[in-house]
Amino acid sequence: MPSILIVDDEQHIRLLIEQTLEELEDDGVDLLTATNGDEALDVVANQHPDLVFLDVMMPKKNGFEVAAEIKADPAHAGTTVILLTAKGQAYDREQGMAAGADQYLTKPFDPDDLLRRARVVLGLTNEAP
Repeated sequence: MPSILIVDDEQHIRLLIEQTLEELEDDGVDLLTATNGDEALDVVANQHPDLVFLDVMMPKKNGFEVAAEIKADPAHAGTTVILLTAKGQAYDREQGMAAGADQYLTKPFDPDDLLRRARVVLGLTNEAP
């Protein structure tokens, strides 16, 4: 079963992303959550999500560090990481891509775009990325 990990230290953001993606559950997608970088890495190690929506500014380990650790581990070679953050400067985007993120989105996000990206990554649509 495909799965998506939503990582954000702000509960209302996690819930908003979950609500945005909940219709994917009808397609058999499991939605997982984590509240900080360490918890995210534990979930990735144990659940092997296909897609991770990852905030940057979090306690313990930030999103750049988490993305780099996920991408450095060959066991997670197929995991897509999308940074979803309020940090929208070109420098932040470059740092995110250097950490291994597959995509970089800024908040506030368009719920329809988030859902579309998830469908594309999980192969639930014929639409091109």
